[in-house]
Amino acid sequence: MTAAIDWYFDPISPFSYLAFERLPQVLPADTPVRYVPVLFAGLLRHWGNVGPAEIPPKRRFTFEHVAWIAHRDKVPLAMPAVHPFNPLPLLRLAVALELEGRLARETLAPLLRFVWQHGHVPQRQAEFAALCGALGVPAAALAQDAVKARLREHGEEAAARGVFGVPTAIVPGDAAGQLFWGLDALDMLAARLRQDPFFASEALRAASALPLGEGRADAPKPAGA
Repeated sequence: MTAAIDWYFDPISPFSYLAFERLPQVLPADTPVRYVPVLFAGLLRHWGNVGPAEIPPKRRFTFEHVAWIAHRDKVPLAMPAVHPFNPLPLLRLAVALELEGRLARETLAPLLRFVWQHGHVPQRQAEFAALCGALGVPAAALAQDAVKARLREHGEEAAARGVFGVPTAIVPGDAAGQLFWGLDALDMLAARLRQDPFFASEALRAASALPLGEGRADAPKPAGA
C-alpha cells in the first residue's frame, strides 16, 4: 500500500476544490487520504498573513487564474455568489461527517462542489439545508460542542505542523516534515509518494537549509513569536 497523506483544506479556497478534483489523477489509486478541515482564516492569523482576497489586484488575478485552470483542465467551475464568505458551516459539516466516520471522498465531493460547481455559499439557508439533508447530517448537529472542538483541534494541529495555507498535504511519519502546499505541489507530492530519489538529494537539503537573510522591519510576526 502507498503511504497515506493528511490533506488539509477549507471550502473557501478554490485551490482546495481544484486540487481535490485532480487528486485521483495524481495519486496512486491505493493512497489513503485523511481529509482534515481547517479554518484558513485561523492559519492566516496564526502566521500573521493575509489572504489573496484581501489584496485587490491579487484577488482579481487569483480568480482569473482559477477560471483559467478550470478551463484548461476541463473541471466544472462556477464562482460563488460572493467571496470571501464565512466557511464555518461547511467546515463544521465536514467535521460532523468525520465524527460519524463518514468523511471520505464521496461525501467531501458534494460539499466542495456546493460552492465551486453550484456557486452557493452556506449563508443561503435553503441551499445549505438541502446539502446537509443530502449528506444525512441534521443542521442542529453543526452546533454541537464536539464539532466545534474538533475543528479547533484541527487548526491547532495544522499550525503545529507548519501548515500555513490550503490545500496542504503531509505524509504522516515523514521525518523531514515536508509540506506540499497548493495545487501546484500535487506533482511534487506524487513524486514523494513514489520515493523519487530527489527527496534524498543534496539539492533538496540545500533548499531546505537556505540561510535566512535580511527581512522587513515591519513584517508581521506569527502568533507566539
